[in-house]
Amino acid sequence: MSPASMTQKYSTISPSLAVGNDEPDRNLALELVRVTEAAAIAGGHWVGFGDKNTADGAAVDAMRSFLQTVHFNGVVVIGEGEKDEAPMLFNGERVGDGTGPECDVAVDPIDGTRLTALGINNALAVLAVAERGSMFDPSAVFYMEKLVTGPEAADMVDLRLPVKQNLHLIAKAKGVKVNQLNVMILDRDRHRPLVEEIREAGARTKFIMDGDVAGAIAAARSGTGVDALMGIGGTPEGIVAACAIKSLGGVIQGRLWPTSDEEKQKAIDAGHDLERVLSTNDLVSSDNCYFAATGITDGDLLRGVRYSKDKVLTQSIVMRSKSGTIRFVDGEHQASKWEGYARKS
Repeated sequence: MSPASMTQKYSTISPSLAVGNDEPDRNLALELVRVTEAAAIAGGHWVGFGDKNTADGAAVDAMRSFLQTVHFNGVVVIGEGEKDEAPMLFNGERVGDGTGPECDVAVDPIDGTRLTALGINNALAVLAVAERGSMFDPSAVFYMEKLVTGPEAADMVDLRLPVKQNLHLIAKAKGVKVNQLNVMILDRDRHRPLVEEIREAGARTKFIMDGDVAGAIAAARSGTGVDALMGIGGTPEGIVAACAIKSLGGVIQGRLWPTSDEEKQKAIDAGHDLERVLSTNDLVSSDNCYFAATGITDGDLLRGVRYSKDKVLTQSIVMRSKSGTIRFVDGEHQASKWEGYARKS
């Protein structure tokens, strides 16, 4: 019997986990972790120095460099930095080594540049990859209204419902009282009416300064003490989070939220219905997508980068939706190998 026929005879892998030669395979997961580790190590040197753009630029340079070594033919469809004129991996940029499967790529070299600059928790280096053509194109609408919760209430909530009703549905699905719910929300003036609604419904609020990718993941995962994420945040971050939620089994719903008449007209011209509620599958339609993140500062999801004389320590998470696998990766790197990314002054 040939080795190939023996493998076929004795293999017990589920056909649903198999991928073709033109699809991203499971080996991609660890390649992506190398990319987010590099971005976190480079950006992490600027934690607490008050310069978010320089930190972001360092992370962008490292991410771009390491992306070129990944075995795929990628196109950045969700770029980073446009809304605040920071350095960026731009939309349409080709990344990867040019071989292997064609992929959509969403990048956020630092989700939480202000958190990094101020040394505050929950800054991450983030990367998501899916099959080509499967990520939503927001047509330069940089913000969206979001609702995220875990698997228990995924089929019950609806962004169009009143906040109080959604909270009661989440509480019922989880088998708890509404006053036991914690809702994560970005600390912004625009959210004052939403905060009042949440509190009047009987639930508690948990504010974050920035970084709603980590917030969305916390809302979708069990055991985090967060039951939902609500409010208006970045559209790119919503699409990145959707790739993670594909693996976690929760739900993200979004509705585009233009900030100006010009942005609104661009969205309409691109064919977007601004009243439409986008589901997880609308934001990323592929069932074979990947999410990777590495902590820059300590947070609810991951430990931040730690530097010593001889070593750099990182902690990362990587998810693959096709298998529903979630891995935490602790990295120990020789500091001398990373001197090129260190802060020079």
